[in-house]
Amino acid sequence: MASLSDQLEEVRVNAEGSLSSPGSAQEMRAGVAAMANIPLPPSSKYRYIAAESMLTENNSGNNRNESLSLLQKLSTALNILEKYGSNLTNPNRPKYWRTVKYNNPVFRTTVDSIQGGRAVLNLYGYTNQQHDGLSFPDDVVQPDVEKVASVTLEIMCLRMELDMLIKGTHSHPEFFERLIPSLTVQDDEGISTDAVAISPSERPWEKQTPSSVSPSQPTSLFSPALALSSLVPSTGKDIMFTNPGFPFNEYLLLFAENCTICGIFPVSAHCPTCTQRLCTECDRLYHSHSGRSTHIRMPVTSSKATKRHSSSLSTWQCKYCTTVNALQQVLCETCDRPRLSSSAPSLQEEPSQPSTISEWQCKSCTVVNAGSSILCEVCDRPRLATRPPVAPSRPTTSATGLMDSQWICQFCTYVNHTPSTVCEMCCLSKSEPALSPSKPLPLSPVKDVTPLSVAPKVMPTEDPDLKRQRLMKEEGLKLIQLIREGEKKGVSPEEVYTSMYVSGNSNVMPNDWLKAELPHVLDEICVMAASCQQEPNAQSNSSGGNDGQDGEKSNAVPLSRAEAKQAWLAAGGDNEKAVRQALRDRRVKVKELGSLGFNDVTRCEEALRQSGGDVRGALVLLQRPLLEPFHQRMWSDEPEPPIDINHPDKQHVCRRLLAVFELPSWGRCELVLSLLRDPTATYTLEDVVQAVRESPDRDFIRRVLNKECPICLSVFPHSKMQSLTSCQCSVCCGCFKQHFTIAVRDKHIRDMVCPVCTEPDINDPEHLNSYFSTLDIQLRDCLEPDVYDLFHKKLTEQALIKDPKFLWCSHCSYGFIYDGDQLKVTCMQCRKSFCAQCKKPWEPQHVGLSCEQFQLWKRENDPEYQRQGLAGYLRDNGITCPNCRFQYALARGGCMHFSCSQCRYQFCSGCNNPFHTKCAVNQCTVTGLHAHHPRDCLFYLRDWEPARLQALLQKKAVNYNTETATGAQTGVCGVIEQKDEGPRPTDSPCGAQTQPGQAGLCEKHYREYLVSLINGHSIDPALLYALDELIVACRRYHVDITQGEGEDERAYFARLKKLMDDVPLGDKVLRKK
Repeated sequence: MASLSDQLEEVRVNAEGSLSSPGSAQEMRAGVAAMANIPLPPSSKYRYIAAESMLTENNSGNNRNESLSLLQKLSTALNILEKYGSNLTNPNRPKYWRTVKYNNPVFRTTVDSIQGGRAVLNLYGYTNQQHDGLSFPDDVVQPDVEKVASVTLEIMCLRMELDMLIKGTHSHPEFFERLIPSLTVQDDEGISTDAVAISPSERPWEKQTPSSVSPSQPTSLFSPALALSSLVPSTGKDIMFTNPGFPFNEYLLLFAENCTICGIFPVSAHCPTCTQRLCTECDRLYHSHSGRSTHIRMPVTSSKATKRHSSSLSTWQCKYCTTVNALQQVLCETCDRPRLSSSAPSLQEEPSQPSTISEWQCKSCTVVNAGSSILCEVCDRPRLATRPPVAPSRPTTSATGLMDSQWICQFCTYVNHTPSTVCEMCCLSKSEPALSPSKPLPLSPVKDVTPLSVAPKVMPTEDPDLKRQRLMKEEGLKLIQLIREGEKKGVSPEEVYTSMYVSGNSNVMPNDWLKAELPHVLDEICVMAASCQQEPNAQSNSSGGNDGQDGEKSNAVPLSRAEAKQAWLAAGGDNEKAVRQALRDRRVKVKELGSLGFNDVTRCEEALRQSGGDVRGALVLLQRPLLEPFHQRMWSDEPEPPIDINHPDKQHVCRRLLAVFELPSWGRCELVLSLLRDPTATYTLEDVVQAVRESPDRDFIRRVLNKECPICLSVFPHSKMQSLTSCQCSVCCGCFKQHFTIAVRDKHIRDMVCPVCTEPDINDPEHLNSYFSTLDIQLRDCLEPDVYDLFHKKLTEQALIKDPKFLWCSHCSYGFIYDGDQLKVTCMQCRKSFCAQCKKPWEPQHVGLSCEQFQLWKRENDPEYQRQGLAGYLRDNGITCPNCRFQYALARGGCMHFSCSQCRYQFCSGCNNPFHTKCAVNQCTVTGLHAHHPRDCLFYLRDWEPARLQALLQKKAVNYNTETATGAQTGVCGVIEQKDEGPRPTDSPCGAQTQPGQAGLCEKHYREYLVSLINGHSIDPALLYALDELIVACRRYHVDITQGEGEDERAYFARLKKLMDDVPLGDKVLRKK
């Protein structure tokens, strides 16, 4: 047993080398035959494939006849698997070698019909499982040729053993009888095989070689009918297995009697250089290449005695038409039938069916193409064209004279003429052989072959293969033309082909036949189907004894023309088969509709009839009555009934909530229902739905639904609360409306802030515009129309104040835009005039005088003005708002913080700098409401004594009054000032006691008078600063006050005084014009 294992390994290595690399096919076949004849059981012989499992799982016969039939089916599948492996080991692989499609009919009827077929494909490398087939993984670029060669070798060996077992020539059948016990059970019918039984008298070659090639099988190198075991003579088996040391190469020479290239004709020459044993014609073609032209060949004579075979060896007779054909021809010359076809066609043989409309498979190259294409994507052959015949492997005597003018395409085997270098069938270029060398070739004994004698004056006849190809091409072009004409008229290729088959050889065009005769054929199919449907119903009624009502229920719905047409196309034009197909399709579709909940067979059949057999259309028709109540409610003009939260059906309420409010999930609907059914809840349905949309958290929803208003302290849901964009405060809608209604009617535009936190800061111009733009949107739907119009009017006035041409009337406080250049302005509201520059009431004396000249004239000539004295002066130089330029005839004494009644602007009445809570000065550390005053502001100078202020004026030679004016009131100060003596500020005289030498004013207003003169003449108060006052002022302006080393106080004071002079005075302080 050990020697047999070694011998098996040696044969396996040599055969795998011949299969995985380009070499001699004879050596490969011999290696497979040698491996198959090694007396080892399948479990020891086969390393990769599960041979025993494949034999046992694919054989369930009860006797030898049935078992051999199943083994023949397994052998056919192994032949297809061998082709897959051979394609993968071939360097020139097919275009689609990476995939194996399930819809391939050859794969479906052979490999996929046995157990273990896909496992072999997995061994090849087809491990990627897809919905439509098997394929190589995407990361695999090339197949594992060595492994594929090993698996393919075992497939070829197992197939050879099965062929020997079927023919009864296996040397050790006991290995298979142990696995398949039914092989030992004999029957009376004999062995059924696919090979044609030939009597011993018709096989004289078996006298010399018992296992020679059967003449009924083709001679292709990889043909499934090739009995590889027949290539091994019995003497070779005995020598090899009785003598383990017998050389393998000498063993191959025992049966190498035929040419190693064509395998048909006997060897006439042997080339030691390329180790080829060739016949005469193959030697001439093979050594015509420039690289092999210098090889020396030796003539070879057969080692056996020359045998003259009878006519049965060189010819074979077709069983169909009884035509005698040459041995090398595979198809019959007359009827194109294969050599092993049956004697006559069966009466039950059905015509070829057209492919499905979605896709079709080429009969020439088996490629699956799209249904819309007419020609094959690979070989460009028509959809309905048959497989092209194989060109003869050797030219006949009658065609010898045409060899120079013809050439055979190596891709599609079509015979072309030499003027053309492109194939007429596949449009591929002709492969040109290499040029012969210029030097003469050495004389070869092979060249001395006696040429075939040609009878003179014999008229050349048309070659049958050429005639067949010409007819095939004409029929294909005619079919393509008919298909294209049909497509223009909306006729599918299947209809064209089926109509041609049904109409036969009549002169009626397929399109005309379809238009005239097809409706009658479809009506006939419908009538036949109705009769077939009534027969089973009648039998069931008669046998069951049902009443008339049951008989009415069992009446089937007739077929429609669309259903009949689909079945007619599927049946290939056979009416009886179309009837069976239509009824079968109707039952399948009714069953499918029944699985969807429609169990009424009659209604389903009627829906299928109306939809033309379309299941989706029938489903629409069946569902339409069920949706009728919903449609009536949707299109009804009546309003939707309100949702009843206390409805007993909880799911009904949840479905209504889900449909009306479009909640995101069923759980949210149940949450809404639970919140509304809470006895302590006071929420509305809309509030709860809006809260549940925001969050599914129950605690968060309760907080959202229970918001407390900080003004009225009532509880409201979040949807009933409103807030401004400037803060986070929220108030109820009622309080929000009431607050802004009062603010618009009774207050200024700048009082329209949050009622809780009084945000935002209206004095900040950056936030003012954005705040009022968003507030306008909120108040549009909140306030009454008249209140909203008043708000817009005040908002417009606020914008007009910023215009430099805007003026306030000094008589009625009416504002307007003035575009004129005259000093005299007339108010459009009160029709009174005033000066556009000094804002004083207009007097005739002002004509032709400037405002300063007119003021001086009034002091000198107006008795009333003289009687008022400095009080009138202070009134005329009162407070002017720097924001809206509205003038107030008031003194500046008292608190320096002034709030304009027109624009609510807060500023210092001494220097006009604004008061604010958020300071824009980076170095400022003061918090709260404050302003930054310059050193010449009344805010600092009001603390000086009048004598010091007078000294400052004397230093700059500025005159000032000390005596009371003639006619003026004495003892009491009459300056008008603003006082807080009630709910609102009022304007009234000062009333304080006057002091001598202060021009009839109290000390406070006299200081204001002196400071107005200082500011009017731009006098710097630093002229009278002491050292400590200078240091405080320097700190206020962030001036360096560090005293240098050795610097005395005088020099230090002088340096600080110089630094202070560089700091400007207040830029907003009123100066003398």
